[in-house]
Formats: sequence, structure tokens, C-alpha cells
Amino acid sequence: MKKIQILGLAIFLIGFTIFLATFFISNYKLNVNEVGNLLGEEKSSLLLEQYEIDIATTYNTNVEFISTLKAEIANVNQQLIAKYSLSDKDVEGMHRIQRDLDAFTLEENTKVFDTSTEAGQFKYDAFNSYGSWLEGRKYDSEDALYNDINNVKANIQKYGILSEFGFDQYKEKSMLYEITKVSSMGAVDDTPWLFFLLTYGLSIIGAAMYLLPKYETEGPAGIKNDGIFHSALKNKGWLGIGLGGFLITFYILLYFYPEYMTSWIITVDPLSIALKGSEAGRFFLYGFIYTLCILVMGVRMLIKYRHSKYQMLRTASVMFFQTSFAFLIPELLLRLNKPYFDFKNIWPLDYDFFFDNEIQTLLQSGGLGIFMLGWGIGLIIIGVPVFVYFFGKRWYCSWVCGCGGLAETLGDPFRQLSDKSIKAWK
Repeated sequence: MKKIQILGLAIFLIGFTIFLATFFISNYKLNVNEVGNLLGEEKSSLLLEQYEIDIATTYNTNVEFISTLKAEIANVNQQLIAKYSLSDKDVEGMHRIQRDLDAFTLEENTKVFDTSTEAGQFKYDAFNSYGSWLEGRKYDSEDALYNDINNVKANIQKYGILSEFGFDQYKEKSMLYEITKVSSMGAVDDTPWLFFLLTYGLSIIGAAMYLLPKYETEGPAGIKNDGIFHSALKNKGWLGIGLGGFLITFYILLYFYPEYMTSWIITVDPLSIALKGSEAGRFFLYGFIYTLCILVMGVRMLIKYRHSKYQMLRTASVMFFQTSFAFLIPELLLRLNKPYFDFKNIWPLDYDFFFDNEIQTLLQSGGLGIFMLGWGIGLIIIGVPVFVYFFGKRWYCSWVCGCGGLAETLGDPFRQLSDKSIKAWK
């Protein structure tokens, strides 16, 4: 049995090493056709033609490709700002006209801007929009008038020009990820199923070979924490610090720099296509790994706590709810062109449930959408109070919630690191 566990650990480490390696083995070359589909003709021509990105260049790393793409986006934005931003001459012209009036009059700005040109019309319309609060305002000081006009100019430059003509910070973040993903080339992009099996498949097989023999090798049923404080992984040793650093880095990339994770996301494209009929995104990758961790470590929990029917039933519960309600059902709903909906997620955890756009989406989705809306409201005003009354607050956190499920399964080997002081309990 010990040899099987050692072999299982080796297979797991091979799968994990391949997973890490996929981050580095892809090449990148700008895919002109896909960029046109993503951005539309006008925006893609700005990026591809006017500033002549070298579309023949193949980049060896995503860091090099993304930095070049960012530089080209910055060039486009700078040119657009220079074209559409209010000039010092525009500001001085408005200041000269408005200072002689009893109160600020937006209509008078037609004397400053040449509205026969696209840039002039935009400047006039943008100032009227962003500076509408100036209408009728009276000034005792020319400096105050000048400062207010400049403030409007700054807001137009910051929010108006790039959101309409260029790439603002929100569009740029999404665009960097999408362009990087479609521009990826190499083995991962050509055979994502192979790398899915080599990474997750080997990791699952290795973990199973390591965990299942514990049913016999651990001896009699019961909790055993022998030597746990001497473990480099479980007691703040170098393995634990490395694992923590990896998880923190993973989360930072996932939420703020997903363009660097495209190879990892491509490996789960086949599963995403099979479930929902479209390619994976960063949160599909996250949901899949999250669910996989709960399932694999849930098996470990079932073995470790096999002496307790309560613990086994509770562990099976969180494994079921995470796999079905949190992962599979929402993805299958998308395949049916229905709204993404986690039936176990309850407001205020599902903080945007009552947002106007969410409610409108549900109402416009026919009978199923209306059922989802009623289900969510019913859980809030009936389900939660009734279950808490009969079973206490742990009915959700320990039996249903994915966050609690991850803490109880993946977090179980590290349970001894939590603060046990009276202060923590208070």
C-alpha cells in the first residue's frame, strides 16, 4: 500500500508540474480575423492599420505579447486624446466668452467649437454633457470660472473620449484577455483535451492512489493528527509557504490579470464546450478547480472521518451541492440559453440578486426565469428562517455553502493552524 501511495504522489506531482508548465509553453501571434470579430471593424482598424502592429511577429511568451499589445493600445489612446480632447485654446476661448456673461451659458460654446467637424461636434456635445452643471452658474472670480472649465475638460479626457472612441480601462482589461486567448498558438491550443488529461487527469488519479489506501494504512477509524506539527506542508514549513504563495498568485492573476492565464483556461475549453456549448472563461476555470478540490479532498474527509456518520453525511452534502448546484446546473442552464443561476446562493451572499438588470434578465427568461426569481425570494423570507429555526445557522455554512465546503475539505489538513484563543472565539 505504501508503494501505491508513493506512486500516486509521484503521478500527482507530474500532473501538477505539467499544469504549471502549460503557463509557459504557448506562443502568441496576433490573430487579425479574431481581433476583427472581437472589436468590430472600427476599433480593430484603429489597432491594426493606423498604428501598424507587426502582425507577422510571433512572441515566445505571453508577457512579451501582452506588453507589446498594451503599448499599441496606449498609442491609439494617446492619438485619440490628442484629437478629441479640449485644447488650451478651446479652454481660453470659452473662458473669454463666458466671463463677459451674467451666467454660464452652454449655448455660447458654439462660438468656440467648429461643429462642422467630427472632433468639434464631439467637443461641443461632450462639454454640454459633462459640464451641464455649469449652466446658469454665476462667477465672481475669473479663476474659479477657469478652474471649472478645466475640470470639465479633465473629466472628458478621463471618461468620455476613450469610452466612446478608444479603449478605456474596463474595455482594455477584457480586450487584453480576449485577444491574448485567440492569439495563443502551440500544443496547448492545438490539443487542449490532451493537456486537460495530462494535468487534471493525472492529478486526480495520483490523488486517488495516494488517498484511498489510507482507508487501510491508517488503522482503526478515528481522527489521527500524529506528527502534524512536524509537517512542512501543514505547519508553516516551506511547502506550506510555497502552496500559500501559489494560491495567492493564482487569485491575483484570476481577478486582475486573466490575460496571463489563457493557457490554463484553454485546457478546460473542451469541458466548457461539452457542458455549456462555448469556450471557457476565467471563472469557469476557477469553478472547475474549486469543485475538483472539494471532491478530491472530500474523499479524504470521508476516509478520515469514517467513524462519524454525521461527518460523512455532511461531507457528502457539500460535495453534492458544490458539484450539482454551484457548478453543473448553472453551466447547463447557459447551454439552454437560460440565465446563469446558482439555486443555493442566497441574498445577501448573492449580492446582485435584486439589481435591476438581474431582475429584468429573469423576468425576460419566461417561466423558468420567474421560477428562479420566486425561488430566490422564497429562500430569503421562508427557507432561511425555517431552516435556521429547526437546525441552527450551520445548516447552510456546513452543509450547503461552497465556501464552507472548501474550508471543511481542502482546509481540513490545516485546521490546527487556526487561532484557538479566547479572543478569537469572542
